[in-house]
Amino acid sequence: MLVTNRFVVDEDVAPAFTERAHAALAALAARPGYLRGELLRALDDPRHWCLVTEWESVGTYRRALGGFDVKVHATPLLAESLDEPSAYETLAGAAPGGAVEVNPSDRAADPLR
Repeated sequence: MLVTNRFVVDEDVAPAFTERAHAALAALAARPGYLRGELLRALDDPRHWCLVTEWESVGTYRRALGGFDVKVHATPLLAESLDEPSAYETLAGAAPGGAVEVNPSDRAADPLR
């Protein structure tokens, strides 16, 4: 599962934002189920940033959000991200030179389930 949180950050507050994002990333990285994460900045517009994390499952991500350090360091930052969908399930992937592997969706076929 991939989580992408996008931000628009004025250049004059970018150093403080970066420090907060590093703390958020460290708090998330300490949680069970965390696979990797990166803080990214757009090359063509340095005001646009993205915090990307990868998780074993939606459950491990949701449980991670309940951790004390995450609530202190990550949740306030994530609340400042753009209001748009941020959690994505992996439906297909391919390793370098490999074949495409298709994964079933974890979404319920019946939304009332």
